[in-house]
Amino acid sequence: MSKFIDKARILVKAGNGGNGCVSFRRERFVPKGGPDGGNGGSGGDVVLEVDARLQTLSDFRHHSHFTAESGGHGSGKNRRGRDGETLVIRVPQGTLVSDSDSGKVIADLVENGSKAVVAKGERGGRGNAARKSSTNRAPRVCDEGRVGEKRRFDLELRVIADVGIIGCPNAGKSTLIARLSKAEPKIASYPFTTLRPYLGIVEYKPFRTFVLAEIPGLVEGAHRGKGLGDEFLQHARRTKLLIHLIDLSAGFYENYTVVNEEMRLYDYELSEKPQVIVGNKVDIPGAAENFERLVGKLKENSCRNSGVFAISALTGEGLTELVDGLGKLLESNALLH
Repeated sequence: MSKFIDKARILVKAGNGGNGCVSFRRERFVPKGGPDGGNGGSGGDVVLEVDARLQTLSDFRHHSHFTAESGGHGSGKNRRGRDGETLVIRVPQGTLVSDSDSGKVIADLVENGSKAVVAKGERGGRGNAARKSSTNRAPRVCDEGRVGEKRRFDLELRVIADVGIIGCPNAGKSTLIARLSKAEPKIASYPFTTLRPYLGIVEYKPFRTFVLAEIPGLVEGAHRGKGLGDEFLQHARRTKLLIHLIDLSAGFYENYTVVNEEMRLYDYELSEKPQVIVGNKVDIPGAAENFERLVGKLKENSCRNSGVFAISALTGEGLTELVDGLGKLLESNALLH
């Protein structure tokens, strides 16, 4: 499996226009033939196109400079130069394209096959036939083709999913997504086991599914990049609904508030996204009592949520009810596939 790379910078250059041509007709019995130098062809554009088969931006680690084909030069007998071919650069779904210098978002490429022209090829120069005028019937000059546009872009991959699982490290996110789908994340009992988002397909009922994404663990200071948090938070933006997974063994309400505050500091709109609160590890001693305390704390502080569930991702307890609840929430807003 290729390493997950969710950011890249590329340099692109559109094709130059071909030069025009200086030429005169040379025909038998026509000693003073007129100008017949053709125009240069146009340079090729640079286009980004979504390819759903791609999963990461890792291809750009070693290949980040791209140049489209230049237009051909004009020639005699009014022959126009050939246009340069468009250069198509394929990117995964969910690629956000920004100008590296200004930071302006150029394109948000989500749908398979969607395209964005990021650099325009330039037109070719005029040949001397096109420069002929009433005052100059036999010009001996032509125009050079224009230089193609050159730009730098930042690419950022944001995972596309219906439901995202957020929570502190070791809350059980990897175990949960492995239980509910066919995703195979690395699972271990130490922080930051997950270093990339994982996607899985969850079947809600026959022929009805939703996409579930595991967003790697968040810690205090994540919005400033601590624990790679700022790189992880970006993936939660595209989800329609969040599962806030909470370890019921210790620090359950404090961890809940830390994660929500980090999302608020990173992106206020992200913190306003609907959340389903899920207490995990209900199978361990004392967890059921902690879940009741969590529910009480949520009510006491008027914490907005779209439902509260108690589960054990390890044993499977409560998962049927959770999936059913998620499916109904998504379906009620026509968000289900």
